[in-house]
Amino acid sequence: MYNISDKQTFYNELSALLLQQNKLTQVELVRVQRLMEQIDVGLPPALLMMEQAGGDGLPELLIRLGICSEKDVALAIAQLTGLALIQKSDYPLAPPLGEAVSVRFFREHKLLAIADTEEELTIVVVDPAKAFAIDSLRMTFDKQVIVKIGVLSEINEEIERQFSSGKSSMDRIIDDMQGDSFIEEDIEHLKDMASEAPVVRIVNLIMQKALEYRASDIHIEPFEQRLIVRLRVDGVLRDLDAPPVTSTAAVISRIKIMSKLNISERRLPQDGRIKLAIQGKELDMRVSTLPTMYGESVVIRLLDKGNVIFDFENLGFSGAVLSRFLDAIALPHGIILITGPTGSGKTTSLYTALNRLNTGHSKIITVEDPVEYQLDGINQVQVQSKIGLDFPTALRSIVRQDPDIIMIGEMRDKETAAIAIQSALTGHLVLSTLHTNDAISSVTRLLDMGLEDYLLTSTLIAILAQRLVRRLCRHCKQPYPADAELVSQLGLRRFQPEGQITLYQAKGCPECGNIGYQGRSMIVELLVFSDTLRASILKGIDAIALRELAINEGMMMLYEDGLQKALAGVTSLEEVIRVTSEK
Repeated sequence: MYNISDKQTFYNELSALLLQQNKLTQVELVRVQRLMEQIDVGLPPALLMMEQAGGDGLPELLIRLGICSEKDVALAIAQLTGLALIQKSDYPLAPPLGEAVSVRFFREHKLLAIADTEEELTIVVVDPAKAFAIDSLRMTFDKQVIVKIGVLSEINEEIERQFSSGKSSMDRIIDDMQGDSFIEEDIEHLKDMASEAPVVRIVNLIMQKALEYRASDIHIEPFEQRLIVRLRVDGVLRDLDAPPVTSTAAVISRIKIMSKLNISERRLPQDGRIKLAIQGKELDMRVSTLPTMYGESVVIRLLDKGNVIFDFENLGFSGAVLSRFLDAIALPHGIILITGPTGSGKTTSLYTALNRLNTGHSKIITVEDPVEYQLDGINQVQVQSKIGLDFPTALRSIVRQDPDIIMIGEMRDKETAAIAIQSALTGHLVLSTLHTNDAISSVTRLLDMGLEDYLLTSTLIAILAQRLVRRLCRHCKQPYPADAELVSQLGLRRFQPEGQITLYQAKGCPECGNIGYQGRSMIVELLVFSDTLRASILKGIDAIALRELAINEGMMMLYEDGLQKALAGVTSLEEVIRVTSEK
């Protein structure tokens, strides 16, 4: 067991471990050192510690500055010391010491008692190097103190839950707001309200909860009698504790100030961005406001750059589909389209393809609205319609930049599609997205735009249709044998000719928030254009016949790819049916 006899040595070794794990950089380390010097706590330049008994040590400071996430710090300390890392489910329902220790002591030292026997007192701490607090408990109760490691936000939540009559964080903020006036009078008053501590804490708490739940979007919706806050987690909306309706104007104004929007403009929609570091994660948030009857509805899209992995296998591509798609994007010219409804992961697939193509031997230019992720080595153009820089205008200009590969965020109209076709005909590889339900429908959609069939057949390489299904939680998913009737009805024997067919269902556990699902995976169908398909399109055959022809040539439908992932235990049958709407 690691012996923390010297705080100074412990902090040095913790810093070294975080550096080794790429959770901390030398630049960030210097930043923390400079801050500590400004605080003037008598630190040697190379050491990160606070001499005050109740002050922030290195772990809390790294978290508070947004340099490292709470989980990363806790895991590193547990690894370094060999102390057990406490899970959220391990906390007791009631405080084992009662009121023998003041809640102020627990709050100041970021620790909590979790078990008490005649001989031992077990506590959970953020920073085990805080000898003052640990020794105080040892001397007070004259017992051996067993130290375990916890996550900062979970310790704080448990302190408040156990000593604040079970109130949630939002409830406590609302209590602080009692008596405050949130009557909207003028813009200056609105700015003042948006800067008040309770409102700032409300917005910060909403964003922190969104990050904890791995949400992709935050929805803030004002109504006459209440303000609704919802998070989209793995494609499904779930309610969050909401602030009182009287704070609506102040909360929305706070978000607009953070995203540099005009808070005096409440009649027109606005779009903005927020860049923020929360719990060591760098978040890029896209903010959209929309005037409604009872105020402005706000949607915040969260882009967690630290969790983005541009890898086809990680997204859910596999087998023949992955091989054929990689062959398609390796071609020197033509058009590749990715289709699906909003929120189906089309942009992520595009970025993953670009990341694979970004070898340094080709010039890549993108035209996007907006630019979601910044890729090193790729020229990315942000559409700005207000100044006349729309998709067609940008595309006409970038063709003269001698690119090899062009990515168009979305084919929205005939003009954009026509320029894309012209670019493909002149030797460029063009990647773009289209809003259609499946791969075959994309051909019909492009023809309906007014494009000539001979131009489409001479430039289209492949069309990828996709959906996102929720992944079953690997900690609690339950297998069950599929009955004979279900096997026959779904035709599952085509995927597994022999043996017992097993499917999996969601159960729910603390790891997944008792939902049963954690994360998402893609199900896809890939239409690769053959000479036979091109000839059939020129003959004008309908979409149904075209689909049958594509299936005969090896195209697997979205539903079938979903069934394969259900058999593999990636997702549930219910989830596949929900997303594909197949019976």
